[in-house]
Amino acid sequence: MNGNLLNKMFRGNTNLIVVQFFRYFCSGGLAFLVDKTLFVVTHYYTLHLNKYWATSVGFVAGIIITYLLSIFWVFDERRMKNTIVEVLIFVVIGIVGLGLMNLFMWIFADKMAIPDDFVCNLLSTALVTLWNFLAKKYILFTKDTKQ
Repeated sequence: MNGNLLNKMFRGNTNLIVVQFFRYFCSGGLAFLVDKTLFVVTHYYTLHLNKYWATSVGFVAGIIITYLLSIFWVFDERRMKNTIVEVLIFVVIGIVGLGLMNLFMWIFADKMAIPDDFVCNLLSTALVTLWNFLAKKYILFTKDTKQ
């Protein structure tokens, strides 16, 4: 791989959607590891939370990680000038994502009767990832062209 391309993928500002998606995928990978670790620990080992609460705990931790990485590494344009408004919108996008996560958990675990909650959680995550990226990219992290 070309050193310049490698540099663009990991360092510096970029507005290339391919690079941003790659970075989002990497930051999402870290959030995924934290999310799934918390799901497994809180559902199976420590707190024995039900699958929905355990999904929520992991998902919230993942949102925090993706917000911080989104503002510092993934996206270099920000639509919101007010950080509080930006965080609130980010949280709303996350809540919609969490709702989708739990909806898909219910579909896979309860309606389709997939017996392994972790597999259901993984399938749900795959479906929600695209929503999260596109919503964050186009609602929060694309320059407002009307200004």
